[in-house]
Amino acid sequence: MNYTGGCHCGAVKFELNAPIERVLDCNCSICAKRGHVLAFAPASAFNLKQGADALADYQFGKKTIHHMFCKTCGVSSFGGGKMPDGTETVAVNVRCLDDFDYSGLPIDHYDGKSL
Repeated sequence: MNYTGGCHCGAVKFELNAPIERVLDCNCSICAKRGHVLAFAPASAFNLKQGADALADYQFGKKTIHHMFCKTCGVSSFGGGKMPDGTETVAVNVRCLDDFDYSGLPIDHYDGKSL
């Protein structure tokens, strides 16, 4: 499957070429406050089409995850890091995908608040 998405103002645009079969709802401090609903894919399936210069990177805690956001509108449409096995991974906020309805997908609830 090929999906497109981006930020609110349109400065950041991307494509994701991977199936989205389930999503993750995490209750950690940043996901909860930003309202993220995430889909994970290999970084090789992600293509930033526009807006590299419009992005800022926020890291906290162990600084292993790059929480990217648009410097103009503040929307965080994706982030990235490594899986425990070292695989480069992207986490896309499915709420930032164009014409994508995740309501019928299984939602994994992750207790990131307890970490």
